[in-house]
Amino acid sequence: MAELTITFLGTGTSHGVPMIGCGCAVCASPDPRDNRTRSSIHVQTPECAWVIDTGTDFRAQCLREKITSLDAVVYTHAHTDHIMGFDDLRAFCAGGKEIPVYASGETMRSLRRVFEFAFSGENRIIGYVLPQPRVVSGVFRLGETELLPLPVMHGRTMVNGYLMSRGGAPLAAYLSDCKVVSREVIEAISGVRVLIIDALRHRLHPTHLNVAEALEIAARVKAPRTWFTHMCHELPHAATEASLPPGVRLAYDGMKIEP
Repeated sequence: MAELTITFLGTGTSHGVPMIGCGCAVCASPDPRDNRTRSSIHVQTPECAWVIDTGTDFRAQCLREKITSLDAVVYTHAHTDHIMGFDDLRAFCAGGKEIPVYASGETMRSLRRVFEFAFSGENRIIGYVLPQPRVVSGVFRLGETELLPLPVMHGRTMVNGYLMSRGGAPLAAYLSDCKVVSREVIEAISGVRVLIIDALRHRLHPTHLNVAEALEIAARVKAPRTWFTHMCHELPHAATEASLPPGVRLAYDGMKIEP
């Protein structure tokens, strides 16, 4: 087994692609890489497996990728497209197993509010989600993988990206939703093998990086490989990828990488 395998469960923005009611070329595209469910990744290591975010399409993503067990869930933030698959975590709590849930204090408060039925303790019976809340305030470990939270701005919302390292080697940085990436974060992920970063579209957006902005950050990080995610229906996969510099590509749903 590889030291760390990342599967892109979803690479789309909050609408998903195709978008409801849209007949544009990307929404009608026969290229399966243009079908984008809400952004999330699955991480598998020799010791354990976890997901970052459980979006609206989480159930379908797990069925597609044949995910049958999880050891933890990590959240970036509490926007709808990143948390609304939470209840489907009950499939991973069979037999009364608790599942550790990692999130910032603010995100955890939102999860407790939205999914009060799971966190209150009143419904802690077999068949329900049994979350074990773990507030992220610094570096934590899942198996032999060290996760460093990377605070980035997503409009007015502070979001946690994550740097994943093993044996002191920075393997992958995941920044799915961001508009501003600070110098401190760029320095923290310097030397990473793989950068996964938000690149919504070509036009400017108030809360997400566009392609040009994502390319600028990628050039500063200097990762050997950069993958764009959280993309809308304005980026046709083949044409956009052909315009990118060496080492930068578009991720797609179901793609697996080994940093």
